[in-house]
Amino acid sequence: MTTPPPPGGAAGAWSVGLDVGGTKVQAVLLDEHGGVHDRLRVPTRRGLVGVAGSAAEAVDGVLRAAGVASAAVRGVGVGLPGVVDPRRGTVENAVNLGITRREPFATVLQTMLGGLPVLLENDLNAAVLGAAHVLDVVEGQQVDDLAFLALGTGLAAGLLLHGDLRRGARRAAGEIGHLIYVPGGLPCPCGQRGCLEQYASGSALDAAWPSTSARPAPVELFEAAAGGDERALAVRETFVRAVVAAIRVLVLTCDPERIVVGGGVSELGEPLLEAIVAELDRQARTSPFLATTAMTDRIRLVPPGLPVGAVGAALVFRAPAEGRTEEVGV
Repeated sequence: MTTPPPPGGAAGAWSVGLDVGGTKVQAVLLDEHGGVHDRLRVPTRRGLVGVAGSAAEAVDGVLRAAGVASAAVRGVGVGLPGVVDPRRGTVENAVNLGITRREPFATVLQTMLGGLPVLLENDLNAAVLGAAHVLDVVEGQQVDDLAFLALGTGLAAGLLLHGDLRRGARRAAGEIGHLIYVPGGLPCPCGQRGCLEQYASGSALDAAWPSTSARPAPVELFEAAAGGDERALAVRETFVRAVVAAIRVLVLTCDPERIVVGGGVSELGEPLLEAIVAELDRQARTSPFLATTAMTDRIRLVPPGLPVGAVGAALVFRAPAEGRTEEVGV
């Protein structure tokens, strides 16, 4: 997917995508064909001005590294956590970014970028667009019915159904991490107890199997389980069953053609995929109904090191989703 970019570029031929997280902003530069060129990461500063400043720094840096002038850029797409209103260019309740009330993020960033057009999207919606693009490139088949399951600090899904993003009437579509999985179970910051993300997320693994080294807890856990450690096997089983419950919810409610698993935990790679498939197969053997859904055929992992969130944010300018205008603040 990566080829050397020609200098400069035609007007509007390029787009920049940003995946904004609590610790870093990932930037990518896409050419007119959707090919990924330069990438850049910068630390995230908190608060409206801090986050927007980090985003502007990432845009300037990735363009400078590629030798592309801002005049050759169609615009900047930004994937943000929290409640994002793409039409108005606002974000709120992005607590990991230090943003709680509704803020005009797109307008602030556009001003910092000297008027370069900016469009916002929820980070998981951006990720599902990026995942669909990656599947198109990797498998050579366009998939427009897709769920992106993020196993990160929390648990949530982005939904692309028949080519359209599904945000929901109150922008809560895909928030499956707050379905009750264990009634009366572990407390969740959302105010409920037993939420699915308390059992199927990176944070859940950090709590159940604290790292004893500089390596991520999921890596240590899966290695210990592979070595036969009985406690590690039990923790891994609890986690995998919860992840499979999330997959089952997506299949039985939306029936997507593909489910792409991403987020930090997905960096485990094949050991994670094998564990998920084994559990899906086990459940299918006990339920003729589940067997007919062919869930194992739908599962994919995000290719290692590929920033699908940033790619999807850049793609926002290729085909803006329904209900959004090209102008900030409208």
